[in-house]
Amino acid sequence: MISIATWNINSVRLRLDQVERFLKEQQPDVLCLQEIKVAEHLFPHDAFEKMGYTHRAVHGQKGYHGVATISKLPLKELTRHDWQDNGEARHVGVEVGGAGKGLLLENVYIPAGGDEPDREVNPKFGQKLDFLERMAHWADTVDRPSLIVGDFNIAPFEHDVWSHKALLKVVSHTPIEIEALDRFRNAHGWVDIGREYVPHAEKSYSWWSYRNKDWAASNRGRRLDHMWASPELAPQATSHTAHLDCRSWERPSDHIPLVTSFDL
Repeated sequence: MISIATWNINSVRLRLDQVERFLKEQQPDVLCLQEIKVAEHLFPHDAFEKMGYTHRAVHGQKGYHGVATISKLPLKELTRHDWQDNGEARHVGVEVGGAGKGLLLENVYIPAGGDEPDREVNPKFGQKLDFLERMAHWADTVDRPSLIVGDFNIAPFEHDVWSHKALLKVVSHTPIEIEALDRFRNAHGWVDIGREYVPHAEKSYSWWSYRNKDWAASNRGRRLDHMWASPELAPQATSHTAHLDCRSWERPSDHIPLVTSFDL
């Protein structure tokens, strides 16, 4: 059995106490963090070492973006894909367990894409679509059971947002983004673990804007964070949990952690 968590922490140094609390309470074997906002040499390695997460793959940069995979289990870093094509730190791929026989785990932070869903007036939106296209080309080559997790910055289904009608023209839920994400999904046959455990008819969110002071009461969320498994791996999932309580902690991330367990 192995448990894997993903969390856009929105600055790992600012919220290190929250990460420590989550790890002590939930004890996942592996935690994938996005938006760590720190270069590798300034990452808080000592804190994770003391908690028993002695294996780490950190791909960071100063002040922005960045991903890190920390683990109690041995891991080997394999890849750092530049799907943004501009040098930003948005992916790290590792193998957890035995070399050549372990689980391939991809940790990704897809760009948000700016405010206007039109690449002609908003280059950031075009970059997001191109990022997804490069991911789809990569997915065509995946030939081992893999798990890709992280902040996809897309809520693909009707009940992944608080109002499908209101958000159809809002970046993260536009048809063009969903079509691009579907191309990535179909390139490998990825299985959306979150929606395997929460029926499509039910609302499911992982992000709530800081702009909404009473986020829990209004519950205007979006499901931007995902854990997708290869078709061979997905049936081995035994549980999937969204840790909503973390959004109520003091100075929280605007995202919550997700945890999936697998019987490998």
